[in-house]
Order: sequence, then C-alpha cells, then structure tokens
Amino acid sequence: MSGMALDAVGQSVPLTERPAWQALAAHQRRIGTLHLRQLFADDPLRGERLVAEGLDLYLDYSKNRVTDETMLLLQQLARDCGVAERIAAMFDGQPINTTEQRAALHVALRAPAGTRIVTEGADVVPQVQAVLAQMAAFAEAVRCGDWRGHDGREIKNIVNIGIGGSDLGPVMTYEALRHYSRRELHSGSISNVVGADFAEVTRALDPGETLFIVCSKSFKTQETLTNAQAARAWCLAHFKDEAAIKRHFVAVSSNTDGVAGFGIDPANMFVFWDWVGGRYSTDSAIGLSTMLAIGEASFRAMLAGFHAMDQHFRQAPPQHNLPLLMALLAVWNTNFLGIESVAVLPYAHYLKRFPAYLQQLTMESNGKHVTRAGAPVGVATAPICWGEPGTNGQHSFYQLLHQGTRPVACDFIAFCQPLAPLGRQQDMLLANLLAQTEALAFGSAGMAGQQDDVAQPWRTCAGNRPTNTILAPRLTPHTLGQLIALYEHSVFVQGVIWDIDSFDQWGVELGKVLAQRIIAELAPEHAQELAHDSSTNALIRRYRQQRLA
Repeated sequence: MSGMALDAVGQSVPLTERPAWQALAAHQRRIGTLHLRQLFADDPLRGERLVAEGLDLYLDYSKNRVTDETMLLLQQLARDCGVAERIAAMFDGQPINTTEQRAALHVALRAPAGTRIVTEGADVVPQVQAVLAQMAAFAEAVRCGDWRGHDGREIKNIVNIGIGGSDLGPVMTYEALRHYSRRELHSGSISNVVGADFAEVTRALDPGETLFIVCSKSFKTQETLTNAQAARAWCLAHFKDEAAIKRHFVAVSSNTDGVAGFGIDPANMFVFWDWVGGRYSTDSAIGLSTMLAIGEASFRAMLAGFHAMDQHFRQAPPQHNLPLLMALLAVWNTNFLGIESVAVLPYAHYLKRFPAYLQQLTMESNGKHVTRAGAPVGVATAPICWGEPGTNGQHSFYQLLHQGTRPVACDFIAFCQPLAPLGRQQDMLLANLLAQTEALAFGSAGMAGQQDDVAQPWRTCAGNRPTNTILAPRLTPHTLGQLIALYEHSVFVQGVIWDIDSFDQWGVELGKVLAQRIIAELAPEHAQELAHDSSTNALIRRYRQQRLA
C-alpha cells in the first residue's frame, strides 16, 4: 500500500493514486528526458522568472528540471495533501507529532512577546519568554564578569555537553555567528561518548575558568550524562569541593530532581519542553551557549529572523513561498526524477557545520517508512543529505557531482557581502559558485564555444543536474534564523506530502536499547552466555580480549 492521505471528505486515499500525483507522473513521462539546455533555449527569461524572494533570501530554482506546468502540478499536490491545513495545525499547537501525541511548537520559541500560542490549554509564549529572560540575565552575568567560578575568577571557557540536536544546533550556530562572538570567551563542545573528545576539549582549559552547560531534556541521555560525569570528576579533581559544581555547571533540562542530584543548583536550570524536538531546539534554551558567545541582542536578532520566516511561510502565496517551493522541488527530484541524494554546499566558511546540521534535520525528521496511520509509505522519503563548504568540496567530491553515475541535487548558498573582506577573494568565491551551477546544469557541451569530445569521452560532463541557489546580502544573526527556518519548514512540507510524522525518531531508540544490554556484556567479568547473533557474539569476545591486551 502507498502512503495515505485524506481526500476532501476524509477518506483515505493512497498517495500514488491521488489525481495530482498521477498527473505529475504523467507529466514526468512527457518531460523527463528534456535537458536543461533545451529548457533554457526555449525560455530565454527562465533564469529571471523561476525565482522567488522572501525577506533577505533570494532563491533561483530555474536550474531544476521543471516547467511552469510542473510547478502548478506540484502546488496542486500540496493542496490535495492538505499542506495548508497541516501548517495551520502546527502553528495552532495541535498534536501533529501523532506517535507521541505532542505538539511540534518550535515556532513558539521565536514568537514575540504578546503572541498567543495554546497547546493543551496553556499559552506557551509566556513560558518561552520567561526562559529567554532567565538566559539573558545569566548570559550578561557571565559576560560582564559578575558570575565567577568557585575560586572567584571570571569564566573564560564555555563547554556545551550534549548530543544530537543538543550539540549540532549550538555548534552550528556558534560557528555560523563566530564573527559576532565575544572572543574573550572560548566556546567548545563535547558530544561523542569517547574519551578522546573529552580529553581534547579540556586539555588546555583551567577548571577555575570553565563553565559546563549540560544539555539533556530528560537528564538521562546516556552519552551526555557520561560526559557530564567525566566533567564533574575533572572539576572536583581540581577543587576537591562539591560546592564548586554549583559555580561551574548549569543545565538545560526539564528534570529538576536529576539536575539537583548531579549537584547543579535548580535555579540554574533552563527549561525546555516536550513540544520541542532536539533538532528544532537551537533557538530554545539549548542555545544558551550561543547567547553566551554572541550576547542577548544578537540572539534575539536570530530569533526575529526565525519568526520572520515563520510568517513568510504562513502568509506568502505558493509561487513566492520559499519553504514550500523548496519542499516541492525536493519531492519532484526524489519521487519523480529518482534523485536519492542532496548536497548542501555553502560558499561561506562560517556555515561549515550547516550541512551536518541539516543532515539531522532532514534524515531524522523524514527518514520514515510508514505513514501516520502505520501503513507503508510506498514512495521514497528523505533523500540522503550531506555537504561541505565551497570551494573545498570542489577539490573533493565535485567529480562525482559532474560525472558520477548517480545524479545529486545540490543547494548552493552564498552571501554577497563578506564578513572578512580580503582582496577579491569574495569575487573568486562567487565566481566558483556560479560556474559550478552553470556546469552542473548545462554540462561541457553547454559551455560557449565547446562541444563534447567524442574521442575523449572522459572529458564529457553531461549536465542536467538540478540545483537551487540561495543568495543573501550578508550573513547576520537575522539571516541565519531565516535560513534555518527555511529548511525546517521545507522538511515539514515534504513530510506532510509523504504523510509521515516528521517529529518523532523511533529509529534512534532501538540502538539505544540494545546498547544498554551490550555495555554490561563488554565487561571482562561478565560470565553469562552471550545470546546475540554469531557476528555480534564474536565481536564482543574480540573486544574483551583486546581491550585488556
């Protein structure tokens, strides 16, 4: 059975049997072999027309293998799948995370004071604003030197301890906004449950000048708590006084008892809620390390950018709605052109962690195989998301983008005004981006004065590889908020069309459960018979043997 959606009278209809889907399939059969060279030749103004602009972001989607008819049919598919209704349900606080019966209200994290967003009978915006005020007061105390360590010294090092969204979000936003950061405060992060990560981050740090932020909603996340306990021991080895924990640790959590049991003063616990998913939480208290680095004003500017894109998403008509357009193009590429991978290629050094951030957002949200009703989806869902900043990637994997046997859709992201001007380097950077999108679209035969060399086929680049180009004037906190929200909402729309729950992550849980069982079996003194498959049993025995060698 294919993915299910509801028709106008509430009856379940398999996605692939819906008229809009079938019209798109028939349309693909008609235009599927058209090359971008032909599309541009037939429509010389295509590059000025198949664009959209919202806020600070300019989207050129003309180098996708689409026509005006394609876009109209995709918009009809969105209507048929109830995208507008699901958007309204999300903003209204309805439990759209159906498997956990929760709202997905990350949009409330950036809603201005005075906005009313109700879920389970409570307006959540005052709660959000209270935590923001608590974060701002704490950040100012640390940044101005009023908050001091156990021996009276100022804090100079901030270390975020988390994993998944509690790590990727803070790391990405710090790197993206490092230009705006206070350089006297050194920021680091620990996520991987491996001693080397902890050792390398803390190697040059002075415990008396270091503040740890432990990020775990439940305060039970195994990797995070393991690293937090290592940090606690590291701190106490220096101070030899339990009271030091209250000056060198704060928590982002909802588990007051767990936080207090660790030794952290509950007054220094920053709350976030069940209706915030980890990968949607960088603008919540999970962003405390970011606020410490860039200050309250810049953090609030980022929130304003998020909110501006939220409003654009809700209000802009389909032909100008950036998240909707990007989502529909992703569905077209994935389901009708059979493109299984998307590369995110920021031509901006500060966005070097943005592809990794989007990996989680895209693949944890939409890497699902059943619909909200539990039926098989029946179509491909989330494409594999990956990437690297340009121009580094050009000398790494672009060979595959141009001449590989598996087409990859690409999102190019750039800013017109550099944050660190240096000669003509920004011109060189943008020239490379524009050249890559041109080459991917038109191939070697599409370049002026060039033809494919039949005698040397290894020189031939076929082109016809779809790309989006996103341009903005300058990377600012406000622009970054817009960019993150753009992808959040695009991923959400894709999930609506596939009729999946984009806000749960049950596939993450299985490995956690099995790991809890195996960790005890790795101890040398474990005497019980192993009951896994022969491969896992053999690997456990091998590890035991060499662990003590």
